[in-house]
Amino acid sequence: MVKTKLLLILSTVILLTGCEDIIVKPENSNLNVEDFNATWARVNAIYPYLELKKINWDSLYIVYKPKAEQAKGDEIYPVLIDLLGELKDMHIEVGTEGGRLVETYQGPRWLKDKYSFNPIIVRNYFDRELKITGEGNIEYEIIPGNIGYIYVGSFNVDNLKNPFYQALNYIKNTKALILDIRHNNGGSSDHVETIVNRFITSTLEKPESYLLGELTQSPPFTPQGPFPYIKPVVVLINGVCASAGEYLPEVMKQISTVTVVGDTTAGASAGATLDVPAKYNLPSGKKVYIGTLDLRRYDGLPWEWIGVAPDIRIEQTKEDLANGKDKQLEFAINMLKAF
Repeated sequence: MVKTKLLLILSTVILLTGCEDIIVKPENSNLNVEDFNATWARVNAIYPYLELKKINWDSLYIVYKPKAEQAKGDEIYPVLIDLLGELKDMHIEVGTEGGRLVETYQGPRWLKDKYSFNPIIVRNYFDRELKITGEGNIEYEIIPGNIGYIYVGSFNVDNLKNPFYQALNYIKNTKALILDIRHNNGGSSDHVETIVNRFITSTLEKPESYLLGELTQSPPFTPQGPFPYIKPVVVLINGVCASAGEYLPEVMKQISTVTVVGDTTAGASAGATLDVPAKYNLPSGKKVYIGTLDLRRYDGLPWEWIGVAPDIRIEQTKEDLANGKDKQLEFAINMLKAF
């Protein structure tokens, strides 16, 4: 077994349109073919889902190599973006000379749900202002009917433990809780562990993961904190939840007090480790980011492309929001009122 510390990659949300505006032309770029070859070889060596996705990577080398040979200067960027876009992986990005990252793919569920959540509409369901902590990443309050509400916007933060503990302590006497992670694009799995450990009373095994084809080894989730929250919990998810934003609901579904509500997540499961990181430097100094770790659901399948389905599916559209309605939140509130 490979013993490693699991990290999830943040799925950076940058639209592909207008890429030319964020690419800074290098003064001297004569390593385009070398950069192409290095990118192709990196994917061939470490990318975990070529077989799963039935991608003939050798044939794509033949297609894109002439384009790399013909590329002058920063014309290599579209070649690399298009090549890596063939993997249809939301974790794969190309670093520009300006330091920005360009996504090579956006999944269909991400595109469907990107306008289906609005924190301003969420506020319609409270009779007081939400409290905000964690540099704006966490919002919390109590909904009428003594239902706690905590929103966690991202796992790509330095410190989630202290602000999350603060929010959970505030709502500890509620009869139920809504944990809202809609539009959470992911980040570090350490923050997922911080949250899960507050809702369990005994150890919980983690789902499997594989690095370069070998099973990794990680300690189980373990109860932490001054108290476990063991009352009913609804976790709200949607198609913009990606990476660690999918790992959390997959784990929370294993807890008997938890019901996951909303819509199926994006389907972006490739992670990385400290030993085999996603970031890879090309010969010219350009960078590509390619997942190296094959993360699985508890049923043994990667959530790549598949996503994590809710226990109860409630679709929501931008038209619902335009009418001042958050159907997913409303369902969760009405469900928990019965407890």
